[in-house]
Amino acid sequence: MKVARFFLMASAVGMVLCLTPVVDAFLDPAVDALLAPAIDAQLHDREDHGSGHGGQEADLVKVVRTATERFLDGPSGNYKQYLGCVSGTQEGAMGVHFVDTDLVFDQGQLNKDQPEALMYEMRNGKLFLLGAEYIVPAADWDAHNALPPTLLGQVFTYNTSPNRFGLDAFYALHVWAWRDNPHGTFVDWNPQVSCDGFKSSE
Repeated sequence: MKVARFFLMASAVGMVLCLTPVVDAFLDPAVDALLAPAIDAQLHDREDHGSGHGGQEADLVKVVRTATERFLDGPSGNYKQYLGCVSGTQEGAMGVHFVDTDLVFDQGQLNKDQPEALMYEMRNGKLFLLGAEYIVPAADWDAHNALPPTLLGQVFTYNTSPNRFGLDAFYALHVWAWRDNPHGTFVDWNPQVSCDGFKSSE
């Protein structure tokens, strides 16, 4: 037993001696300064753009990011603010919607590269892009299709009328491409989004 204990202690000491240069390297200010930008970039990317997407989920998130990247600094073109900031009845929010009505009322057409609405959160007077929402009036879609719409495998939710948006019944699909949603990438409400910072321009 004493011999075994001696070899066990010797192995532990040897491991510490081997790791000491590695630990010293990470404690070296010069090495820390060299690694810091790369570490910060990875943390920033995970915080702002999400992580852990896989399969068709990743495909649709990639599509939405590509289609909406030009709107990161704010909506433009035909996207106009619709109503105010939309909060959930219990938890989270959808944010502020900017809608292209030409895309909404295009006889039930869906184009993954042209979402009907953009979602933003307002903080300190600045808009932060959250993701996109695909919208199609139920009457237009049902007139030519037996099943609800899907996009890269994701089934749209059905919204009855009357509703808080003042719209006829419609199908919708939210894609949280620029803000992680702990409840799911395609869930309507995001607990990490708030309307507290929203200020109306009216």
